Amino acid sequence: MNFAPLPSVEAAEVPADGLVLDVREADEWAAGHVEGALHVPMSDFVARFGQVTEALADGRRAFVMCRVGGRSAQVTQYLVQQGLDAVNVDGGMLAWEGAGRPMVTESGVPAHVL
Repeated sequence: MNFAPLPSVEAAEVPADGLVLDVREADEWAAGHVEGALHVPMSDFVARFGQVTEALADGRRAFVMCRVGGRSAQVTQYLVQQGLDAVNVDGGMLAWEGAGRPMVTESGVPAHVL
């Protein structure tokens, strides 16, 4: 069976107004995340798939992210198979942080990647 290469982008290439879909777990999200990102943990993904399709309803592209790119690659592949526009963010939140992209927390403590 032949699979198309997974669409991916570097963290530095994600547009400031891009829809970031963060599939990390709650503790990872709480430590630091992209402001305005949609948080749907991979463990809840199937149950919350409607939320994701709603966010992408206007043809928006999802920039899927986890810590390093493994979980997000699986979710990206699933979204693409469903006919949605999704790309994996290479290197995940570690690459995002390494590229100096902004991160936030709800608690106000300095954001970091867990």
